[in-house]
Amino acid sequence: MSHNHEGTLRQIFAHPVSMNIKWKDVRHLIESLGGMAEPSQGGRERFVLNGQDRVFHVPHSKQIESRDEVSQLRHFLEAAGVTPGTSE
Repeated sequence: MSHNHEGTLRQIFAHPVSMNIKWKDVRHLIESLGGMAEPSQGGRERFVLNGQDRVFHVPHSKQIESRDEVSQLRHFLEAAGVTPGTSE
């Protein structure tokens, strides 16, 4: 995993919650981990990674806009077995 992707992963798992995460960086992180990111209906994006399949709202500002969205991403990655320090 590149340094940029590792930084994005750390941001998603940061405490307090980081509100400076770019959506395109999240998409690239998922793809770098061997996952799939594809557009879905109604301004959403579908992520598939390690047997986990979730649909997320794509933020209009191109940055994640709420703590709840960060939390949802965190739970998705944890369910897929990805946390800082576990992905190479």
